[in-house]
Amino acid sequence: MNTFFRTLALCAALIVPAVTANAQQPTTVNPQASSVQERQLLDALKGGETVQGRVSIPDRKSGTLIQPEGRDWRKFHEVTLKWLGMISVLGMLALLIVFYLMRGMVKIEHGRSGRTVVRFNGFERFVHWMTASCFIVLAISGLNITFGKNLLLPIIGPEAFTGFSQWGKYAHNYLSFPFTIGVVLICLMWLAGNIPNRRDAEWIRRGGGIVGNDHPPAERFNAGQKLIYWIVVLGGGAVAVSGYILMFPFYGTAVGGMQLAQMVHAIIAVLFVAAMLGHIYIGTIGMEGAFEAMGSGKVDVNWAREHHSLWLQEELAREGRTEQPAIRPHATPAE
Repeated sequence: MNTFFRTLALCAALIVPAVTANAQQPTTVNPQASSVQERQLLDALKGGETVQGRVSIPDRKSGTLIQPEGRDWRKFHEVTLKWLGMISVLGMLALLIVFYLMRGMVKIEHGRSGRTVVRFNGFERFVHWMTASCFIVLAISGLNITFGKNLLLPIIGPEAFTGFSQWGKYAHNYLSFPFTIGVVLICLMWLAGNIPNRRDAEWIRRGGGIVGNDHPPAERFNAGQKLIYWIVVLGGGAVAVSGYILMFPFYGTAVGGMQLAQMVHAIIAVLFVAAMLGHIYIGTIGMEGAFEAMGSGKVDVNWAREHHSLWLQEELAREGRTEQPAIRPHATPAE
């Protein structure tokens, strides 16, 4: 009998803890419990909210799981920017071609006089060409980021495109520094001569010597050149600042700030390229004698009289030379 009671007590000691443990476990299963967090995630996505996770490293922004603004940025980069770039750059090229076919090169009306006057000194030309050379490389390498995969890759192949893009990236980063220095120097060198005044309105009203054969008086820089100056200073400054934000990421800005900087950089850059195409056209095939101003630094007196008559008067007076009527070219005898 004693043995029976001892056996019963031992069984009770084993069964009671097991029953108690089972009593602490849920007796029912909620099939929706595992989907609660998933439903919250979907609600956050529908509401356009940023989904933030937990991380154990100091970089808290790495815990961002979903950023809805990133989809807008991707659409801008893949669709909107390409359309903006094509319309701006190709539209400007088409406009210049049509204008050249209709107008042709703007000739020196009275021909060359054989006398010259200094327009830009050596330092001014150095700064101009340094900035212009950097701009060309920056423009090509920048356009490659947006259009290279669709336009250049099928032509030169993956290996050549990879090498070109890699070196283009290096050039884009490092040449940004002399370009920025050039923009600052241009701003300081020519600021006094590029303040808008009432003569600019008259110059624009009369077509600036580009439309028609009128030659309105102008100082050292006419209204068109002043416009280019401010595009270079303000546009160049904007692409420089936004570019350095991208080059040195997350210093004082989060992911949203980086996306905004890239959008500003891209929009201003393609508009900048389009404007500079017009500047290059006027300075080369668009106007006779214009390239010499930044080539040798000297321009023909007749050219200066037609396009910058007020400035020419000041220069001749400073040099102690008197203004003379336009010298017509000598007739060439028939052979």
